Amino acid sequence: MGTKYTAYIGVGSNLGDRTGNCIRGIEAIDRSKGCCVEKRSPLYETEPVGYEEQGWFVNRVVKLRTDFEPEILLDRLRSIERELGRKPTAIRFGPRVLDFDILLFEDIIIKTEKLTIPHPELHKRRFVLKPLADIAPDIVHPVLKERIITLLANLKDDGKSVIPYSCD
Repeated sequence: MGTKYTAYIGVGSNLGDRTGNCIRGIEAIDRSKGCCVEKRSPLYETEPVGYEEQGWFVNRVVKLRTDFEPEILLDRLRSIERELGRKPTAIRFGPRVLDFDILLFEDIIIKTEKLTIPHPELHKRRFVLKPLADIAPDIVHPVLKERIITLLANLKDDGKSVIPYSCD
């Protein structure tokens, strides 16, 4: 595979076998022609953000090498979510079997109706910054021009817990 791009993907689940859902989702990405998962952060158990009347999530971030352009990668990720049981819901940020978010894609900035990169909430969410800092602390946010580790260190207390999670 002659991968051209590096992307960082947020992975989360708060329904069913949360850890298994994340692992199966990452394995499905890695099996996709044109994709190779290079790094995985540790798992974290995290409080929900946005819609709080739901169970806690298991989250992690993966580093991915891909041949896909950003919108094609997004389509592939959405397809995997559906294949593994994600159903449409009327509740924004509601419970989900599997959720993928493209956090960063190279150092590009994209804002379309379908996709925004870097993820617009990346710098505000400890549940994304912590696992991203575990695998790529020195990556620079292309809009804010700050390293991920710096964004994490300067994050105001959002009152949301991000706890190392053991799936034993």
